[in-house]
Amino acid sequence: MPISELLEKARVYLPAEKIDIVRRAYDFALQAHAGQLRKSGEAYIEHPLRVSIILAELQLDAFTLAAALLHDVEENCGVTSQELTEKFGAEITKLVDAATKLGKLTLNTAKEDTRKGSALSGASQAENLRKMLVAMAEDLRVVFIKLADRLHNMLTLSALNHEQQQRISRETLDIYAPLAHRLGIWEIKWQLEDLAFRYLDPERYRELASRVAGKRADRENFIEKVTRQLAEEFKKNGLRAEISGRAKHLYSINQKISKYEAMGKDFDDIRDLLALRVIVDNVTECYTALGIVHTLWHPLPEHFDDYIANPKMNGYQSLHTTVMCEGTTPLEVQIRTREMHRIAEYGVAVHWRYKEGAAKNNNTEDGIGWLRQLVDWHRELSGAEEFLESVRTDVFADQVFVYTPKGDVRDLPKGATPLDFAYRIHTDLGMRCIGAKVNGRLVPLNYQLANGDIVEILASKTPRAPSRDWLNPNLGFVNTTHARTKIRQWFTRQEKTENIERGREMLDKFMRHIGLKFTERTRLQELFNYETLDEFYAALGYGGVTTQQIAARLSAEEPAAKVMDTAPVKKTQSPIRVMGAGDVLTSLAQCCNPVPGDPIIGFVTRTRGVSIHRKDCPNILNEEEKDRLIEVQWGHTDKTFQITVDVEAWDRVGLARDITAVVAAEKVNITAMTVNNRPDQKTAISVTLDIEDLAQLSRVLGKVEGVRGVISVARAGEGAAIKPLPSNN
Repeated sequence: MPISELLEKARVYLPAEKIDIVRRAYDFALQAHAGQLRKSGEAYIEHPLRVSIILAELQLDAFTLAAALLHDVEENCGVTSQELTEKFGAEITKLVDAATKLGKLTLNTAKEDTRKGSALSGASQAENLRKMLVAMAEDLRVVFIKLADRLHNMLTLSALNHEQQQRISRETLDIYAPLAHRLGIWEIKWQLEDLAFRYLDPERYRELASRVAGKRADRENFIEKVTRQLAEEFKKNGLRAEISGRAKHLYSINQKISKYEAMGKDFDDIRDLLALRVIVDNVTECYTALGIVHTLWHPLPEHFDDYIANPKMNGYQSLHTTVMCEGTTPLEVQIRTREMHRIAEYGVAVHWRYKEGAAKNNNTEDGIGWLRQLVDWHRELSGAEEFLESVRTDVFADQVFVYTPKGDVRDLPKGATPLDFAYRIHTDLGMRCIGAKVNGRLVPLNYQLANGDIVEILASKTPRAPSRDWLNPNLGFVNTTHARTKIRQWFTRQEKTENIERGREMLDKFMRHIGLKFTERTRLQELFNYETLDEFYAALGYGGVTTQQIAARLSAEEPAAKVMDTAPVKKTQSPIRVMGAGDVLTSLAQCCNPVPGDPIIGFVTRTRGVSIHRKDCPNILNEEEKDRLIEVQWGHTDKTFQITVDVEAWDRVGLARDITAVVAAEKVNITAMTVNNRPDQKTAISVTLDIEDLAQLSRVLGKVEGVRGVISVARAGEGAAIKPLPSNN
């Protein structure tokens, strides 16, 4: 495989003596990998060469390019660290060693198995991820190599089997694409997302690609027209600028479609699949261009972001504005300088220039402060799952940037609250928090912070205990793992007996909510790997386990209906698999209304196929013809299930409205509602919901219970009289 492409890209920014290092590394790798083939059938040297070319496009230093060429020679060719040090020096060898160690890590984010003794345990995943992050914090060039390595592996993923494709793609979407985003390397981020999307949901990917291609001509004509209009306005005002149209990538479009579908819109309603990018010479011209854009087209005030005055933590700077073109068509316009554009495409890699004897670039060091902070947090987190959760929610989530009263900037995950902010500043401040002001106004503690907010925490002068409600995910007081961990640690230190009693009460209430028999307690304890019920109760009591996690684990125990952000389309395909039979007509019994996650059993009718009941259904328990019972399992389906919920509450004006509002906020459809006012000033409300699984049911019931005046909420049918099966069965 010729090295000419790599050398051509490297000569653009590297001096001749550095090019020689790259050439020597290639010659050594070519000889070491001689005769080796990849699973795709190509010569193995093609892989390290392509990884190095990707890094050369980021214009990384010669040592990084050399290490990329050599990153597999230790593991695959038996080359020792000592031999590499003798030929290429200690710095390149250190990068190769780090990249080799990271190459052996498997994060297995697609299907976490936290059972004791499992090879895929949460502890091993967290430890592997920790090692990767520590290596990155020591020398960021290691992660550049890792990202380029992952990108080329994704480009050649077709050579692997389906299971490997799914695992690697899920890992890419969960860890590597967000990592590239956090480092600001857009060019790698969007490719990783699209490639992972292609393998995780190939049918949706092909459909979307076809639909986007079908409207390409219309979009190109539109972009050509508005580009011409804007160029004319710039020329009139004496402003020189490069204007280009940028298409959103397929994964981004898929995310936008999901958001639009939640609002009842379809693909044809999406107008902003393209954005205009304007590149000028300096910052002053950025704001001049913005004024011209706003004069030409009507701006939407709520869709303007100034990332020049307030850069993102990964160094990204640009002006973002959305304007209405030709009356009704929204168009996003991004305005930046050429240097800002390079940072937008390549992130902190732009600053990573090593010269012999030179210190690391301060901009780069500032850009990875979050990484060092995460490594510090790991020492404080008690469990492996907490660490994994912290990475995904506190680091890889979309960020908001808020200010302290003194003007210091703090970045938090999108959805963070004043309590999250308080715990990020200092644990003690979070513990003593009694209120918060945002932009000078009092706000509730579950208020979600927005970009540019000035946050002031109101704290008591004396030590206080945190509220247990802060750990309730349905109430939304804290949304970062860091804050949740600190609160849980406080409760863990409290009296264990108190936690056990509280946990027992919480579990009883939850089981009544979703209709589980109390005999299921042991099953739940085993699902979460606790030795005794008391340990399980204690974990519930101090917040180590939440009822939302129980509902999710129950739903995942059996293959269940896929949870979606948008209203699902009901399919005719049966959601039930009948053991030992092919395509059999099934129907869900109205007497017990099973939903995915419930233990179920089938009853063979004489004329209507198999009727599906919950295993604890009174009709099944009292059925005399046991030979007509058949084993069944939940299958894969997008179907929803109608569940009736009984609500008891104190009667008041607006009660029904408030209940329907919280249900609608969970994107759950109400198909029927009856209200029965009683003489004792109480109201009995029966609500029929379209529910996807137990996790969603638990979430909705938790929200309904929080409505003012509600006394109790439970799934209907518990303790109901036995209804005889129809005589024609």
